[in-house]
Amino acid sequence: MQLWRRDRDRDRKTSFLADVSMLTNVANRTSGSQDEELLDAYSSAVVGVVEAVSPSVVHVQVRGSRQGRQAQGSGSGTILSPDGIVLTNNHVVEGASAIELALTDARRFPARILGRDPDTDIAVLRAETTDRLPAARLGNSKKLKPGQIAIAIGNPLGFESTVTAGIISAVGRSLRAQNGRLIGDVIQTDAALNPGNSGGPLVDSRGEVIGVNTAVIAQAQGICFAIGINTATFIAARLIRDGRITRSFIGVAGQTVPLHRRLVRFHALDGGSGVLVVSVEPKSPAARAGIREGDVIVSFGEQRVASVDDLHRLLTENEVGQPSRIALIRGSEKVEKSIIPAPADGR
Repeated sequence: MQLWRRDRDRDRKTSFLADVSMLTNVANRTSGSQDEELLDAYSSAVVGVVEAVSPSVVHVQVRGSRQGRQAQGSGSGTILSPDGIVLTNNHVVEGASAIELALTDARRFPARILGRDPDTDIAVLRAETTDRLPAARLGNSKKLKPGQIAIAIGNPLGFESTVTAGIISAVGRSLRAQNGRLIGDVIQTDAALNPGNSGGPLVDSRGEVIGVNTAVIAQAQGICFAIGINTATFIAARLIRDGRITRSFIGVAGQTVPLHRRLVRFHALDGGSGVLVVSVEPKSPAARAGIREGDVIVSFGEQRVASVDDLHRLLTENEVGQPSRIALIRGSEKVEKSIIPAPADGR
């Protein structure tokens, strides 16, 4: 009897172990299948975006004189409209005496500069052709969130339509332009950028352009930047209309930051963000108005300021010499100051 019981228990144990092994194998196969499906979905999304956007990405080849010597360089650009308007970086075409655009279908056209803005590192070109060109679809950089897929398309080191993919690491960053002015509405991404990517598009998973690739920090790993498409298109429209950007100047460097919900409710603010004053230039309108580092700008004139992009839009040539009310959050208090913007070119 005891021998029979031991045999029965051994059989049960063997059967249980076999069931566990089978379930483990099934789970592993299911997990592997799900991983493959997720990878295939991600790959399909990236491939679809690249196929849709690449025809709108141009290789910008530049010849000219820089700092008294002949120079040759290249970058990337994005076609904004079928009539040949192209968006790129100012530093790509600065000092150019001749520009040529190369498309992925092997067509080549000369181009001329419609306008440049060193303060935001944006330039607009016109392709010298009567052909209708494939224009990219534009997104909304204000709706971006960290963690979204980001795809950079460009021509690094002269290689056509090179693609890198990653995520949006942060939004609302500030970046200093080559002329020293701080650029706002900057997207931080880990999608790798290389020389020649500058001016090319940063694209989301829907195939919409969300930024203009502009810089990489050489000393860091995977920290790259793109100018938000909302700022880029606003600047581009003014460059197309006037050929240059005229601004008023208050003398602060800032970045977009969220506001605590209690502050928003207590002061009845229209939104949940503002512009943190990172620094104040000496003898500037902001310094004369008593604005301090650490203040958060929430309105200018009668307009709500939720981001650096908003402040850029409000500081137009019409504000020069005109007293305006600027509202700040200082600690937990709301403070209002009178400020008289100065012309940016004459500071």
